[in-house]
Amino acid sequence: MKPETIRLLDLIVGKPVCAALTAVENIRRLFRSRAPYTPPRRILFVKLIEMGSSVLASAAFEEAVRQVGRANVFILLFAPNRPILDILPYFPPENIITVRETGLGVFAKDMITALLRIRREKIDGAVDLEGLTRSSAIITWLTGAPRRAGYRNFTAEGPYRGRLFTHELNYGFHRHVSETFLALTRALFHAPDQVPMLKDVVKTGPLPVFSPSGEDLRSVREKIRALSGRDPRGPIVLLNPNCSDLLPLRRWPDASFVELGRRILDEQPESLVILTGAPGEQAGAEALVREINRPGRCLCLAGQTTLREVFALYTLSAVLVTNDSGPGHFASLTPIGEVVLFGPETPQLYGPLGARKIALTAGLACSPCVNMLNHRFSPCRDAQCMKRITPDEVLAHVRALLETHKPAPLT
Repeated sequence: MKPETIRLLDLIVGKPVCAALTAVENIRRLFRSRAPYTPPRRILFVKLIEMGSSVLASAAFEEAVRQVGRANVFILLFAPNRPILDILPYFPPENIITVRETGLGVFAKDMITALLRIRREKIDGAVDLEGLTRSSAIITWLTGAPRRAGYRNFTAEGPYRGRLFTHELNYGFHRHVSETFLALTRALFHAPDQVPMLKDVVKTGPLPVFSPSGEDLRSVREKIRALSGRDPRGPIVLLNPNCSDLLPLRRWPDASFVELGRRILDEQPESLVILTGAPGEQAGAEALVREINRPGRCLCLAGQTTLREVFALYTLSAVLVTNDSGPGHFASLTPIGEVVLFGPETPQLYGPLGARKIALTAGLACSPCVNMLNHRFSPCRDAQCMKRITPDEVLAHVRALLETHKPAPLT
């Protein structure tokens, strides 16, 4: 389903469904046991979309594993987003429950199957990691988990989600989402008598580090050699231009990527520039390689790597330059230095985590313009916030990161 379709369904269908389920929930609360609160023993995360923000949920996943054990931690997500969960160390493969979103009928069938399985697993704690969407609140309630953590508006205006959670938190517009995800998880282990939750200090720790296998490294090395004719003699700099039309407002201009690529190659005679991206971005990335016009030194691997190979490529490379998208968070699991370009969104909430990670913005008054209250749909049609970030600024950060790079062997 297209993002606009999901937004309209959330708006038109979500409100009355949330209202109806809230009425049911209010009746159930009248008959709920007054026994002392006991924490959950099996936890489900509802995180349907965005592979990148699944990385930012690492601290939340780790907390659940620490509290109930890895065998008792589950996640529900859309099928295309599964690969990142297979790389993160928190979920047994059989505990990753996927739903296809290729059409409304397929989605409904898969969701019913998933909810029936969740109930069979006797999951007693659920965490909604989808912000302020009504659909995720409804799905979390339908899991049947008696303990459910999610966001509530309280006295604020915003998307009506009813009262479908037992553990209600304010959405943290001024805190990094990694901390708000962790707060949601921790809330399940406190009695829900705080308004709003969580009356606790929440700080996240380091992310897990991806360790590529020898086969991952060999495969990437062979692909580089096939395109360039040799192994790299100097640092590898990755450019992720995000050539698809899914996030047009977040794209840095193609001309800026072209200028940056040329200047890196001219300044670093032994360097190699590689453009990365999803299969749907391959044609656009190849066009940029032709414009950079440094045969044998500027390559395109967009659409030609598995996700594990992408992580291996990050491990072997010195710097990644990307807009605010999944690769900026994937790279946080590796030692690569990165420059992440923000415009419509804010790094205050979504900045990359870890050392040698730089978030760069133009600082315009209109930015950020997408958030949880507008379903990340902006009225902007001229993303000056991205256009005003200059190749000079980015190149200065690339130079600094290259100076601190410690090369990894290609074997």
